[in-house]
Amino acid sequence: MTKLPVLLSIPHGGTRKPSELDGHLSITNKDLFDDSDPFVIELYDLGDKVQRVIKTDIARPFVDLNRSLQDMPPNNPDGLIKSKTCYDKPIYTNGKEPDDSLKTMLIEMYYNPYHQAIQKSITELDLKLCLDCHSMAATAPYFSPDKTQSKRPLFCISNDDGKTASQEMMELLADSISKSYFIDRDEISINDPFHGGHITKTYGNKPLPWIQVEMNRSLYLSSPWFDEDALTVDVNHLQKLNKQFENSLDYFFSKI
Repeated sequence: MTKLPVLLSIPHGGTRKPSELDGHLSITNKDLFDDSDPFVIELYDLGDKVQRVIKTDIARPFVDLNRSLQDMPPNNPDGLIKSKTCYDKPIYTNGKEPDDSLKTMLIEMYYNPYHQAIQKSITELDLKLCLDCHSMAATAPYFSPDKTQSKRPLFCISNDDGKTASQEMMELLADSISKSYFIDRDEISINDPFHGGHITKTYGNKPLPWIQVEMNRSLYLSSPWFDEDALTVDVNHLQKLNKQFENSLDYFFSKI
């Protein structure tokens, strides 16, 4: 089987609490769920159908791989090592916030290896496209740029306003998603509300095109698929969405 010439980065799909933070945390499981990208590994991971998938099991509230090393509290509570979730909920017990040495350890153990894996993949693989894969809440959380807007699209794809991939690629990917998920093209926005995060901006067009993909969680964290008490989603529905993602890429590369 020929693998699709694409690298998939899934930086926010983890659910694990780092053992290094035992005794420091006040975050609830529900707040952890809300601050992560729930089920994105099930949605986007295409295994050996693509050249490579880079992902983590560490949850985003503790080490956010889609932030720069300079992006830290207090300037940004939603930075690399956060003080609050994107819904403004505290992560750490008062007085137990990580000190500089613990932050350095977390960066060395979880952040640096992820970015080294991206850099290695770009160098050694024959790639045509890289995708940074995310989900977005149906309505904007506290720290989001679009929190005054009421409704989000079903998908947002972004290329840092033209800097990380061509407009032609963006339009083709939007058309491919529309066709594969059976949704109206108007439900797929480009660079609105997101313009591309740290990973897309850092690696985009150096030399490979990068596009950030955001799927609206209403496509799976809603009735009848989502059990709000157990925080689980119907497995068959997740597999269907994963297949539609695969179909999107098949269609994209058949046309490029």
